[in-house]
Amino acid sequence: MLLEKLGHPERRLPPVIHVAGTNGKGSVCAFLRAMAEAAGLRTHVFISPHLIRFNERIRIAGALVSDAALADALEELERRNAGDAITVFEMITAVALFLFSKTPAELCVLEVGLGGRFDATNVVSAPAACAITSVSMDHREFLGDSLAAVAFEKAGILKAGVPCAVGVQAAVAREVILARAEEIGAPVLLRDRDWSLSARAVGLRYEDAAGFFDVPLPSLAGVHQWDNAGIAIAALRAARVGVTGETIAAGVGRAEWPARLQRLGGNLEKMLPEGWELFLDGGHNPGAGIALAEHLRGWADRPVHLIVGMKQAKDSAEFLRPMIPHAATLWAVAEPGQHLALPVAAIVAASGGVARVGPTVADALRAIPKEGPPARVLICGSLYLAGEVLKLDAGDGGPG
Repeated sequence: MLLEKLGHPERRLPPVIHVAGTNGKGSVCAFLRAMAEAAGLRTHVFISPHLIRFNERIRIAGALVSDAALADALEELERRNAGDAITVFEMITAVALFLFSKTPAELCVLEVGLGGRFDATNVVSAPAACAITSVSMDHREFLGDSLAAVAFEKAGILKAGVPCAVGVQAAVAREVILARAEEIGAPVLLRDRDWSLSARAVGLRYEDAAGFFDVPLPSLAGVHQWDNAGIAIAALRAARVGVTGETIAAGVGRAEWPARLQRLGGNLEKMLPEGWELFLDGGHNPGAGIALAEHLRGWADRPVHLIVGMKQAKDSAEFLRPMIPHAATLWAVAEPGQHLALPVAAIVAASGGVARVGPTVADALRAIPKEGPPARVLICGSLYLAGEVLKLDAGDGGPG
């Protein structure tokens, strides 16, 4: 085992918060980092996938890993591994843990890559706290074809005696998580039972058994981010790493996470008429479709045009179904550099023939009807698409 050859770096980490779930994992990690750093805590973070640069996956004591440090670590681990069988994600995880173990910090945030029970990040046997975000159908080929099966895999990160913050869940998923927690003796901090987050005249109020305090509305857009912020607060307080209501509030209001209802203002926005708004979201599964549809309902003051590009093997029809009623037009796209892009024709079919052919983001932006009042455009469907869109939006030459 590679970690054994490295002297078990997973055992030489600062307090770990381990985050699993279907939707919201990355946002919870972003809130955790922002809150911890607001408290002056040096924080390691491991997330996946990256959007533009691989280095985004590994943040060491607050700074993205450098190319040189990453190359040196990969070379060292490949030498130590000596050709033994290992997956790409296992190697990436080992690199992150190795680098984290060599740099002092006060907190380490680990995002599960896939599932939880058999995920490479689950080698950390005694985290300070865990978190499970909203569970919905995703990766059926690996996690099972029922919500209960998926929830069981996510609950695989639970550890005896380790508190786990859990947000809003479908009844089936909640029952599976609570049953597994009771079976192994893992204390669960469940929303609206052990902690709550409610709207105030200005901002939100967080409350648990230790008391309450107010926080601003989350810096990440969308009502679904309230739940993610609450999960992060509950997990961070359970980890007992030295944060206060004031530093938590500061972090909730300053967290940053690209491609989560992110407003774009670069080259792509310039293709739209003055007064229009362009947004990007990496949502790509049925649960994300429901969350985005809720947000679109709040955008009823303007027409909304959807541009959707998806990954192969995703449940495109279920993702699109709740959003279609809120869209003035729907466009199917696949960028040339988009990893495992679902063919445009398949997206059109999944929409029931509603979607029009882009076939690229730039083509769709040009083709969207521009008459009438200012509108909003939302690009969504895949984190891989999001990465390509961010490149296009920031590129010097703009889309062709």
